[in-house]
Amino acid sequence: MNIVKLLFLSTLLLTFCGAFSQTDEELGLHSEGGAWSFFPAKEKNDSLKKVLLIGDSVMNGFHQSVIDSLKKCASVDYWLTPKHLKSEYLLEDLAAVVSSNKYDVIQFNIGLHGWPKGRILDHEYLPLLEKYVNTLIENANGANLIWASITPVTEEGNPVLNQEINPRIAKRNEWAAAVMKKYNIPINDLYSLVENKLDLAKLDRWHWKPEGYVLMADQSVKCIVQELY
Repeated sequence: MNIVKLLFLSTLLLTFCGAFSQTDEELGLHSEGGAWSFFPAKEKNDSLKKVLLIGDSVMNGFHQSVIDSLKKCASVDYWLTPKHLKSEYLLEDLAAVVSSNKYDVIQFNIGLHGWPKGRILDHEYLPLLEKYVNTLIENANGANLIWASITPVTEEGNPVLNQEINPRIAKRNEWAAAVMKKYNIPINDLYSLVENKLDLAKLDRWHWKPEGYVLMADQSVKCIVQELY
């Protein structure tokens, strides 16, 4: 079974198992601009470096700019996923994705879909994230890793930080930074990049205007290039 079919079946199972609980859609979380799936680079070129992006619809907002910026030096695959740290088959899917190619650099993010109260308890976050990081390390064939921090959450219709959800995001970024330090993984701090630029937020709580995604893409490219060479 190829990786695309495996991830499709896993997503179907995840959807079915979540049918009796509050869904991401009910919570206002949604994919913006594309279906959840693994997307290999459109053009294969063995002479180029290989990069993988992992993230949710925020990553989806800037991935194409990263692909375009790196086209002369790297081919870029991306995994657009709504999974959070307690999602069923997360680690199996992660292992399948990162071992599907001999990547030079993997930039990964996970977190925005894990915010709902009770979904991931505070004392669970660090051990779950460490399991995720160790799965990456064990299956990534020596790729250099980059953690892209979780982006801020705004109030709906108002360019201010959401007082209910965002403190949880900020705290988890702080905890994640400690994990990345432990494993010597550099951080692409997307949170700090736009924390004081909320005029660039789309004000649906989660997503960003094109100008915000340009900033994220530019910073991601700098981080990736630094790890490529």
